[in-house]
Amino acid sequence: MSAYQELETRFKRMAALGEAEGMLHWDMSVLMPAGGAASRIEQLSALKLTTHEMKTDPRLAELLEAAEAEVPDDPWRAANLREMRRSWVHANAVDAGLVDATTRACSACEMVWREARPENDYARVLPYLEEVLNLSRQAAAAKAEALGRSPYEALLDQFEPDGSTARIDSLFTDLSAFLPDFLETALSRQSARGEGELPDGPFSVDKQRGLGERLMRTLGFDFDAGRLDVSLHPFCGGVPGDVRITTRYTEDDFTESLMGVLHETGHALYEMGLPDDWRYQPVGQARGMALHESQSLLIEMQACRSREYLEFAAPLMRETFGGTGAVWDADNLYRLYTRVDRSFIRVDADEVTYPAHVILRYRLESALIAGDMKLADLPGAWNDGMEELLGIRPPEDRLGCLQDIHWYDGAWGYFPTYTMGAMAAAQLFAAAKEARPEIPEGISKGDFAPLVGWMRENLHTKASSGSTDELMQAATGKPLGTEAFKAHLQTRYG
Repeated sequence: MSAYQELETRFKRMAALGEAEGMLHWDMSVLMPAGGAASRIEQLSALKLTTHEMKTDPRLAELLEAAEAEVPDDPWRAANLREMRRSWVHANAVDAGLVDATTRACSACEMVWREARPENDYARVLPYLEEVLNLSRQAAAAKAEALGRSPYEALLDQFEPDGSTARIDSLFTDLSAFLPDFLETALSRQSARGEGELPDGPFSVDKQRGLGERLMRTLGFDFDAGRLDVSLHPFCGGVPGDVRITTRYTEDDFTESLMGVLHETGHALYEMGLPDDWRYQPVGQARGMALHESQSLLIEMQACRSREYLEFAAPLMRETFGGTGAVWDADNLYRLYTRVDRSFIRVDADEVTYPAHVILRYRLESALIAGDMKLADLPGAWNDGMEELLGIRPPEDRLGCLQDIHWYDGAWGYFPTYTMGAMAAAQLFAAAKEARPEIPEGISKGDFAPLVGWMRENLHTKASSGSTDELMQAATGKPLGTEAFKAHLQTRYG
């Protein structure tokens, strides 16, 4: 067996362990009783340490050097070798003790956050979050030295390979200059045309779930290879052949859970479309979270909040909930689903105000990682930031710094990818419609085959064979930028 072939064998085993870890995380969020927390921490730690030991095995370093001495002629194998090296650098930058401590701290913090959030008790979770941040900063410093990058960029690289703060700052500065005035324009236009009216509830959870599953099928979700469940924070997990998505329900409003389901289905379609031949190799994984988020936002925001889609979905909503009257017409539902509002919760925010939520989190986590701010000051800094960026001030931490799971679960450096994903979604959707003009008409009939087919061909099956900009260039003719996103907002809300 050649050095490269042995590397593939070893990375396949590590990928399988990673999939098992992902399933345990899903179970912890969806089904596990609170009493299982201690056992789950041990299980996750054992898997993390086993994988870390495999990646830090001196033999792996020897194999990488031998394989890199004769880079494979096949571009996929060459890309796979590149991604193997990236994974190796991240793993070998930190020791086993830090990996174990971080895994345990993140699991413990997440479990406390699940109780602290609904109870609006930041003080309760603060000591756990301080431990997570301390360990994350240690990992950031070690990886920064290994990668030759800043500590924040070293964390970002785990979610957006080769991402840089200079690039993010440039993109966010452009949006920050555009959005404040445009928000006023959008609110003025909305006032003139009238806001959509939410139909009267209650809306039973069973009916909401049934409608969600029906619409998931029209998008192309395969229930023989995935499922829908409930969790405190919506997410997509699992593995390509067994994708697990979650949402959360309220009987007062069906619109939030439904769009949450469609959003996570976008993530799921990406996972389901990754190339089978490379499933257990680094090159076969999704290309970073910016493109992953682009797929959820392409489905939810670009397609399913469009007037065309609501012409198709409105009768199904009316039928599901037994609705009557004009509030169930597509025109009202379109105005409802494209409502612009300064709101506290990121996952419920509209397209126009959403970037402000992300920019705030980016600023805060950058300061925390750099040591320029203390976690004890986070609630006040969060509230000040919301007031500066959106003109509203959260009345409680449940609507502020407690709302997102990411920091409490150790995902530092993740947030910028959300708005980068929104930009990519607009750019990809525009390119798809130009290449296949039948896409809007298909959406109006609930036929997503043209859109998903184009994404399969131009993005999903490419996996990590190139960088984010290389894949965007190949699919759209341009690297990631703000132009398509701004044009989309002006067309829909301006």
